[in-house]
Amino acid sequence: MGLIEHWDRILAWLAEHAPATRAVLRPGSDVRLDLEVPADLRRWWNQFGGTTDFAEILPPFYSPLGADRAVELRERFRPFFTGDLPSQAGTPIAGFHREWLPIAFDGIGDVLAVDLRPGALRGCVVEWDREKREMVKPEWNSVADMFDEVATALETRGRLGHCQPVVNSAGELSWYTD
Repeated sequence: MGLIEHWDRILAWLAEHAPATRAVLRPGSDVRLDLEVPADLRRWWNQFGGTTDFAEILPPFYSPLGADRAVELRERFRPFFTGDLPSQAGTPIAGFHREWLPIAFDGIGDVLAVDLRPGALRGCVVEWDREKREMVKPEWNSVADMFDEVATALETRGRLGHCQPVVNSAGELSWYTD
């Protein structure tokens, strides 16, 4: 299965178990980016346009972004850009690398981003900690891997790392953390 199929698993689970969270998802649109992004990410953004309100769909506290918001957030992080450091995708770095593209935001400054630097891990998903201004390691090898693990955790009500999916009485998904 690919990224879109795993995303569809997440959507199906949300529709059945967390309809309030499912209701805040926006449809996608034609993606026009100045960056070279993986084809499956571009296809996802053609289908998915972000959320109308914050929604903790990705653990531990992340709301996925549409392409428009991803580009906007990347520009907002420009002051945190590091210098032109010769580095490979997935390698730890202090600051926010100019070749990262946010795909999810936690509402207070941390992001999940696709690492578009060259190398074997190009396209991996990194978590950037705004307070520490660093990325320590890739969290997933790809967006597809991330969606697969999230969908599996939802479908089995299992753990994903230190996170457990929970749905409140209003039908909203969140992730309980240890």
